[in-house]
Amino acid sequence: MDQNNVTSYDFILQGLFPGFEHPHLLIFIILLIYTIAFTGNSLLIFLIWMDVRLHTPMYFLLSQLSLIDLSYITSTVPKTVTNYFTGKKNISYFACATQLFFFLTLGLAECILLTLMAYDRYVAICKPLRYTILMSPRVCLQMAAAAWIGGALAALVHTIYPMHFPICGSREINHYFCEMPAILRLSCVDTSTYEMVKFVSTIVFLLVPFVLILLSYTLIFLTVLRMKSRKGRNKALATCSSHLTVVSLYFGQAIFIYMTPSSTHTPEQDQIGAVLGTIVIPMLNPLIYSLRNKEVVGALKKRMGRYCNCKNALS
Repeated sequence: MDQNNVTSYDFILQGLFPGFEHPHLLIFIILLIYTIAFTGNSLLIFLIWMDVRLHTPMYFLLSQLSLIDLSYITSTVPKTVTNYFTGKKNISYFACATQLFFFLTLGLAECILLTLMAYDRYVAICKPLRYTILMSPRVCLQMAAAAWIGGALAALVHTIYPMHFPICGSREINHYFCEMPAILRLSCVDTSTYEMVKFVSTIVFLLVPFVLILLSYTLIFLTVLRMKSRKGRNKALATCSSHLTVVSLYFGQAIFIYMTPSSTHTPEQDQIGAVLGTIVIPMLNPLIYSLRNKEVVGALKKRMGRYCNCKNALS
């Protein structure tokens, strides 16, 4: 590795699974996943904004989720791939803090947004007569703003605090990006107080939203069971099952990484959880929501039909 431009304040990123025997294959898979995630989320945002039938609160929140996922995977993968091909593993203190801030902002914003999406489904199914009032365009915008601003404010605290811990030894981060548990391992002072602060924050941003989502879906399922129409029951369950799949995947890995002390799991386990949360899930979300959603599939077919008609007309 070229160390010529490495300063004493730089961190060294060890990369994605540094002990893996076939790094070329690993990078190829990551690039493939990134391409699918970027294309899928971009296409979903495009369809939601262009198709009038998708101009509803549920799809507005879904477009925000796709925007978060698009930014989430972009906050880590390009740097990882660039480091691999250039052979330069160093990252400056400021760049590391910036990456950590955006990573946490997007992750926390997704927690809040998934909770709000569950509330949207609760109102739509349990209180349909009040849906247009409780989920008005203004309320939807306030929800989106709350997710982004809330995530950014909490991320700011959890970026400033761990980045100011003194590092006495190696500045090598056993990870492919600047993540909080990996940075905490480098500190030569007692971080137990901050671990407690982190634990409380995870209760607020992970456990409480997760419980609220489970409560929302318990009430939803009780309402669905009382529905007389099989068609309405199946439509409600199809919509909710997509959201529950995403929630289970996202909150599962996040609770494992952040609700347990950093010392209780290995760097390899942290990386597996991070890959699932920041790379795999952003790829799966648009697939889960689109392939199981007739309205999104219909909007895609409509756009493709218009494209084909225009192409035929020009030829």
